[in-house]
Amino acid sequence: MKNKKKVELLAPAGSLEKLKWAIDYGANAVYIGGVNYSLRANAKNFTIEEMKEGVKYAHEHGAKLYVTVNIVFHNDDVNELKEYLKKLSDIKVDAIIFSDPLVIDIVNENKLNLEMHLSTQASVLNKDAALYYKSKGVTRVVLAREASKEDIKNIIEDTGMEVECFIHGAMCTNISGRCVLSNYFTQRDANRGGCCQVCRFNFDLLDENKNKISKDKNFSIAPKDLSLVDYIKDMIDIGVSSFKLEGRMRSVYYVATTISVYRKLIDIYSNNIDDKEYIIRAKKILYRCANRDVAPQFFNKKPGENEQYYSGKRQEDSNQDFLGIVLGYDDVNKEALIEQRNYFKPGDKVTIFGPNKDDYSFIIKEIKDIDGNALDAARHPREIIRINCLKKVSKNDLMRVNFLD
Repeated sequence: MKNKKKVELLAPAGSLEKLKWAIDYGANAVYIGGVNYSLRANAKNFTIEEMKEGVKYAHEHGAKLYVTVNIVFHNDDVNELKEYLKKLSDIKVDAIIFSDPLVIDIVNENKLNLEMHLSTQASVLNKDAALYYKSKGVTRVVLAREASKEDIKNIIEDTGMEVECFIHGAMCTNISGRCVLSNYFTQRDANRGGCCQVCRFNFDLLDENKNKISKDKNFSIAPKDLSLVDYIKDMIDIGVSSFKLEGRMRSVYYVATTISVYRKLIDIYSNNIDDKEYIIRAKKILYRCANRDVAPQFFNKKPGENEQYYSGKRQEDSNQDFLGIVLGYDDVNKEALIEQRNYFKPGDKVTIFGPNKDDYSFIIKEIKDIDGNALDAARHPREIIRINCLKKVSKNDLMRVNFLD
């Protein structure tokens, strides 16, 4: 392979809890947002004290922590920005992810100890733009999701910069988030963290005379989700430094599942292992986790109608695959202690998975409450129960429906 440098797997963390899960499940780095200046206003986000704890946890586990400061700044946003950046420097975050050039000036003029990563919001798609930011002290560019394989390869070769690319998650209808539909329809500013995802709304489709032509089906403009699961090897070969997962507002189950799958895929390809069977399994796991159709989008060609949801096409089905969280294991009785999430019963086949271990699938023979009384089913979310489990499992392993066998 051309690139022998270790590839970074970068995971989202919408809360301190999710940060720890992400790192435990194999992320080399996590990105978070503060209470202010982050494009995920509806996520829990982090106070400075929580960031301190996050930095400590990340560094103790050999991982890095990046903070997003990537909104488009209006005049009333900038008053406390300098002090905020100084605090990030003081607590030793590993980098900030930004889009507004104002941030560069504040960091450089105040000699702050902050590595600067340019956000995908800056929509960089060419080497000259990347070189401009490099001249200002930016060390990494998060390319626009619309970058093709050739774009990525040329920028890496011509700039020598670290390049970070999204490999999995939601796509934006507009170019890397440069959208004002949310502002127009709901007065929620998409570029200051308030996007309501108008592109996923259903609309009536009208002709030039405003006559409805969509009939009994509504019209949407939403792109399918991005997944580059088939192109991980290609991206490693051309020298991508960091593989980024989208989803700071996603669940613990989503974060742990996507990280564990991509962690194994990266390790397989980085070590030249031929494991076609796992690659097939990985695609099914990823699809079931998010329940939306996926496509490589711009990576290998310009997307067309097959990469888009139009009239009558399914956008998302929910499932109840996530069954519970392992809280502990009873070696004597060979039982796993589970905090339940979705309904299951004796006779169901389930899978328990966790960091650095193979999936373990088995049939549930009995379910007990915390006091050992037999139950005919697990019905109550967050109830603590016991199930038979011959193989020892660990705290914070996750249990899901077995849909692979």
